[in-house]
Amino acid sequence: MKLEIHPEYKETVVTCACGATYKTRSTRENLRLGICAACHPFFTGMHKFVDTAGRVEKFTRRFGATTTEDRKKRKA
Repeated sequence: MKLEIHPEYKETVVTCACGATYKTRSTRENLRLGICAACHPFFTGMHKFVDTAGRVEKFTRRFGATTTEDRKKRKA
């Protein structure tokens, strides 16, 4: 490796918007995140489906309900 061309690699603190902090090493100091593993819906199990402009209702009106019971009734 060439000398004196690489950035300094030092300890830093990564802070999330939810307040969680992580100590790691990076070339930058005091990183800030908008979302992390402590507050991300995928990791917390708090999945929420965001329906913008009523798309789900529009689909339901157009094609009807799609539950297994409804499908059985249609076939019978």
